[in-house]
Amino acid sequence: MPVRLPYPQLRAFSTKPRQCAKFDKFELYGGRPIPANKQRLIPTSGSYPQGFTVGSTRAGIKPAGNIQPDLVIVASETPASGAAVFTKNEFCAASVSVSRELMRHTNGAGLRGVVANAGCANTLTGQAGLDDATAMGREAARCISNGMADNGNSLMVMHTGAGAQRLPIDNILHHLPKLTKTMGNTHDHWLDAAVALSTTDTYPKLISRTFSLPSASATKFSLAGLTKGAGMVHPNMATTLGIICTDAPVTPPALQILLKGAASRSYNCISIDGDTSTNDMVTMFANGAAASPDQPAVDISPEPSVDFVAFQQVLSEFMADMAKLVVRDAEGASKFITIRVRGSPSYDAAHHIASVISRSVLWKTGIYGRDPNWHGILAALGYSLLDTSFAGQGIIIPEQTSVSFRDGAETVKFLDCGVPVPVDEVKIKQIMDKEDIETIVDLRDGTAEKPTEEAVYWTCDMTHDFISMNSGVEIR
Repeated sequence: MPVRLPYPQLRAFSTKPRQCAKFDKFELYGGRPIPANKQRLIPTSGSYPQGFTVGSTRAGIKPAGNIQPDLVIVASETPASGAAVFTKNEFCAASVSVSRELMRHTNGAGLRGVVANAGCANTLTGQAGLDDATAMGREAARCISNGMADNGNSLMVMHTGAGAQRLPIDNILHHLPKLTKTMGNTHDHWLDAAVALSTTDTYPKLISRTFSLPSASATKFSLAGLTKGAGMVHPNMATTLGIICTDAPVTPPALQILLKGAASRSYNCISIDGDTSTNDMVTMFANGAAASPDQPAVDISPEPSVDFVAFQQVLSEFMADMAKLVVRDAEGASKFITIRVRGSPSYDAAHHIASVISRSVLWKTGIYGRDPNWHGILAALGYSLLDTSFAGQGIIIPEQTSVSFRDGAETVKFLDCGVPVPVDEVKIKQIMDKEDIETIVDLRDGTAEKPTEEAVYWTCDMTHDFISMNSGVEIR
């Protein structure tokens, strides 16, 4: 018997016209008070990397009713190694084009940081938009030069906000000198910068931590990360905006490989609505400020060092925590969902399957209604490998597949090696009432003869509020 759970009260369907209130989500949702259930996600202190300064100010980019800052600079006091991953959307924003060219020109050497704005995405603006992004980066670089030789090509550029409109570039250029005079490295500086990056985000997203490396076990290095995102999130190299800084010494080639590898297990493992943004990019900077003069830089030449392997683990876990902050703030969402696909012959196949399940609108709306909808998982699983390089390899075998939901240490199975099983409806209701839900798809439940791989994905439910926010229509 299928599990029947009480649903939230639903509106009756009608073909009669309804009175609707039109709104702009950036104006309505931007700058709202932080929800009570999100307060726990905002740090009250942090461990921030040496040699970096951060500043933010309001330059009149966000809607007039939003008093939050909207212009940010994160910069190393000395030239640093830089790395970035970018959206693969063909209609990328001007910031992506300009920053991608900067990385091509410098190979990540001698960079200082990034200048970012919120409130305007500067997409589909042609050559004028590219000129604005270039001017923004060059003026910010000039303002932080502090007498150092700088040709204006030391800062990457980020935009986020409403698309298909020009930057208020005169406002931005006017406010940059003022911004650079207030930069610092306190917790408040970093938190204000996270607020400035927000658009429809309901809370600022900031994390930091310390770590050590095998070659310098007594030295405490720091990592700090700013990120943002609440909608138009689905991976294709980045998924949102992210800025990561460390005072550990890392060569530019090693930093690029570290960032790309960590992104593949973090930002490339989240989905809110299945749409890859035009502006996505995640950047990272390493200045070595906490290292002793004889500390070797983390490197991959002639082969990955012990420090490289250790730092890869640290960075992957750090960026996974950053990425999960984005999903926890998904537009209109009420559930944070972990999808765990086990028993796959390869990680790539498991990752692809989890990605397809994360985009199932039927399953995600069922979760919103507190229905585990495990048959929806199987439907998505069943078509997940069609027309891919994994098709026809026998990766999905129904009689070896199990589906479960997990609550802490307790697991409740719905499908056991292809056979539906009776479930405890009371226990399932308890699971579905919680904010955090985990579902497990095991492709070789107890039958694997060879080592298998597991992929983890994070997503959310699909709600009435998501539709209202993105249609601009509030039903009265």
